[in-house]
Amino acid sequence: MKFWPFERKSLAEPDAELLSLFGVVPGTISKAQALEVAAVKSAITVQSEAAATLDIKIVRVADDGTETDEPSHPVAKLLHDQVNPWTNKFEFIRDLMVQALTNDAGAIAWVNRVDGTPVEILQYQPGAITASYSDVGEPTYAIDGRTLNPADVIHLRDGFSRCALSMAMRAITVAWHLENHAINLFKKGARPGGVIEFPAANLGDDALKKMLTAWRKAYGGSENTGDTAVLWGGAKFAQMALNSTDAQFLENRRFAIIEIARAFRVPPGMLFELERQTYTNGEQQGREFLSYGLEPWLQALEASLRRALFTAEERPKYKIVIDRDDLTRADLAVRANAVNSLIASETINPNEGRAWLGMQPYTGGEVFGNRNINVKPVADV
Repeated sequence: MKFWPFERKSLAEPDAELLSLFGVVPGTISKAQALEVAAVKSAITVQSEAAATLDIKIVRVADDGTETDEPSHPVAKLLHDQVNPWTNKFEFIRDLMVQALTNDAGAIAWVNRVDGTPVEILQYQPGAITASYSDVGEPTYAIDGRTLNPADVIHLRDGFSRCALSMAMRAITVAWHLENHAINLFKKGARPGGVIEFPAANLGDDALKKMLTAWRKAYGGSENTGDTAVLWGGAKFAQMALNSTDAQFLENRRFAIIEIARAFRVPPGMLFELERQTYTNGEQQGREFLSYGLEPWLQALEASLRRALFTAEERPKYKIVIDRDDLTRADLAVRANAVNSLIASETINPNEGRAWLGMQPYTGGEVFGNRNINVKPVADV
């Protein structure tokens, strides 16, 4: 980089030297371009929206370990409907997950309290709230030069110092360039390029430019595909042969999607890469997505919400539970057989089974017993 004479640089059109100052490697794409890759957008959407669709409950833990729902708790009311006047619970959880997956600093939101009670949650744009860490990892949060109380900050982030989007940027860049290659291939006639050979060795620059301009105007672009080429002056057109990369273009694009799925821990079938998916392995991949792809985020979400929404005195008494039943729900016949087996083994009572099916309890349904053996109601035996 030249220090003298001074040269004015512009962030609107940064060159390689200016990009290097910000840690950007020439040749890589921006995050905005990365999100244009359909597989990336799908991977982020399937994780963020899956988490946002789940119900959030506040559970009170008694001294003997008994847990009861507390729907009247202020935190439960906040997470059930509107977290602030313009953001509902679905949008809040979805946007929190999106930021955590695409922003290196993670997703940060601030809890506004009145007399110690949380009344709204404000999620700022990335970078508005900054986080710095001590040698032991203790965070310090600030906004506009004002330090925030860490107990009022919801912070959801990846386990690494960078988000999934940044760490997968090389694989995403490959997919992005493959899509661009496809665009250019069809834009220029959906056929490989070639060379025009002239017998005359003294072809001037002006003649060359005129010839290329006329050729592209007459035969370039998909709208001119199939037209008959006319050459003059003894010229010959030699079409370039397909190389291995061109011949395996679809395989390369398919592998790029699998790489993105691997980086975001999402089964390829959920990104609509179905070449090797069957009913059996698709169901297994769905279970693995819940266990290894989404479950760690749900537990991190529960912990971050609990830390910021409850005081130190409340945390031993309350916990935040995200209901996973909607994601593990099978078809009705399978669920009915499972509930019946659990009731028969006296693992659950009928009212608990009805609650799983979204039905109201009935009198006497809290009694454990095997209805397949006892002809009379258990309460009358």
